[in-house]
Amino acid sequence: MSYTLSEIVARLGGELRGADVVVARVAPLEAARPGELSFITHAKYRRQLDDCEASAIIVSPRILESVSIELPMIVTPDPYLYFAKVATLFNPPQIAVAGVHPSAVLGSDSRVAASAEVREHVSIGARAVIGERCRLMPGVVVGDDCVLGDDVVLYPNVTIYHNCVLGDRVTIHSGAVIGADGFGLAWAGDAWFKIPQTGRAVIGDDVEIGANTTIDRGALADTVIGRGAKIDNLVQIAHNVQIGEYTAVAGCVGIAGSTRIGAYCTIGGAAMFVGHIEIADRTHIGGGTLVSKSIRQADTYASSYPLSTMKDWLSNAVHLRHLDELVGRVKQLEKEIKNIRNKEAPND
Repeated sequence: MSYTLSEIVARLGGELRGADVVVARVAPLEAARPGELSFITHAKYRRQLDDCEASAIIVSPRILESVSIELPMIVTPDPYLYFAKVATLFNPPQIAVAGVHPSAVLGSDSRVAASAEVREHVSIGARAVIGERCRLMPGVVVGDDCVLGDDVVLYPNVTIYHNCVLGDRVTIHSGAVIGADGFGLAWAGDAWFKIPQTGRAVIGDDVEIGANTTIDRGALADTVIGRGAKIDNLVQIAHNVQIGEYTAVAGCVGIAGSTRIGAYCTIGGAAMFVGHIEIADRTHIGGGTLVSKSIRQADTYASSYPLSTMKDWLSNAVHLRHLDELVGRVKQLEKEIKNIRNKEAPND
């Protein structure tokens, strides 16, 4: 599939400058070849333009002020977003091929839309509802009483436990588990007593969930993932967590039970959250950060220790072990200096 630049602009907007060439793919600056469309997001990449073989480029007016470009171009305020839209234009999502494979198993009173695609060895539980144009790839398990909205895509071996709810246009990648029991246990003096996890996992419209991510069901209330949230691979979301609309969570994040994360937040990879805290809307958490208390004021937060050599790290670790002692000594010195100054001050 190929398009002229003018056809792309007609569909996506932007301003065409230069020749109206034909392009068939998108590619990064350093790897682009003739027939491909590339993009530049910052003037610091201008050196790569010298060797760029792309047929055309996506660029912003701001970059054009500092970079001279002779290639045909599409000018737009956000080249990266425009690139994403062009990439989608060249690679449209697959459309459901309606039908249920003979090896699939449908539970009693389940309802599968006629337009849905149910592939090999899919298991759909009793009373489950599968919406229009859903695509359930091989090995998917949908539990009893689940409800899937329209245009849901479940990649191979996704498991949706009983009673869970997925909104429209939800995408879940291979190996993810939605609605497993939360880690609810009471100590009985000599053993752990399991607390029944009777809530649900409720996933909003337009959510995407990465491979091998786990989202536990609620203990009593529901675990809720808001509309448009994007969750990366290998994320653990515990019971009763609430994640707000359009929040993005990078890989290997762990979120303990009953934490509430606001809307439009970004969370860097391997960040960890203790339970029962609240995070304000539009908060940004750096990778590797331990969030140990509620954040009421939106800002950018990080607690990662900077990279250093092992020798420097060990030296600093020794000092950190004695930090409390050092603070006490400093306070004592400040007190003694204050007393000396008071003695030396002239009498009125």
